Amino acid sequence: MKSSEIITNDDGSIYHLCIKPSQVSRDIILVGDPFRVDVISKYLDDIEFSIQNREFKCVTGYFNKKRVSVISTGIGGSNIDIVINELDALFNYDFKNKCFKNNHESINFIRIGTSGSVSIDIPVDSWLISEYAIDINSQLSFYDLKNYTSENIEAISFNNKSLYCFRSSNILFEKFNSVELSKGLTATCNGFYAFQGRETRIPLESTIDFNDFKSIKFKGHNITNLEMETAIIYGLSEFLGHNAISLNAILANRTNNVYSENPSQVIESLILFVLNKM
Repeated sequence: MKSSEIITNDDGSIYHLCIKPSQVSRDIILVGDPFRVDVISKYLDDIEFSIQNREFKCVTGYFNKKRVSVISTGIGGSNIDIVINELDALFNYDFKNKCFKNNHESINFIRIGTSGSVSIDIPVDSWLISEYAIDINSQLSFYDLKNYTSENIEAISFNNKSLYCFRSSNILFEKFNSVELSKGLTATCNGFYAFQGRETRIPLESTIDFNDFKSIKFKGHNITNLEMETAIIYGLSEFLGHNAISLNAILANRTNNVYSENPSQVIESLILFVLNKM
């Protein structure tokens, strides 16, 4: 590999995350907010590693004797592209010989995120597990997928565009699925305002019509919620041979125009649910 492709720092750590291979677990909780890493870390024992660079914060420790890493990604799919690729390199790249290893190691990515429902059946302050996710803005089309086939990926047509839909990891879905969770098809957008049809002082060229979403079906599901990361996590994990699941605290309902009155409590209760499932 060219030195400009897989970049390391002077201490040998990967460029953005500033982590070395031995410092991260194969079981990784992904959150957006760096401060949410601190919320989760207070439940961990024997913290063995902690570092932060920009919005990327990593803590590795133990929960009920299980080694776990918690990593913040910041907001959006572009950051997910950085985080997933760099974590894959930590497990599957030979930094000494500058080539990818022949023996592949698989990572388990468990995202704990926040989301807005677009379904009247999924109320604020509930939890949702993303059984499927759809890349609304076609971010992953920057990767050459012409010769890539998988039963976990399917292209559908929407507004004369081809959109990729991804299935969560079967293993992790079965592990975390519960009667306490709604199941859904999550739409991943590249941003929070214009990309999700929110109106500010800048006029929108086009807006998201939630009625249009009703025409999108995948594996018998309609779109249930909007957020900014899940489909990119699912897609990159599939391409790279990893497992991924996304669990969402539903803080808003865009159809009913309501927002949670106690978002921190909803998020922390979901964190405890995930840790105990792990």
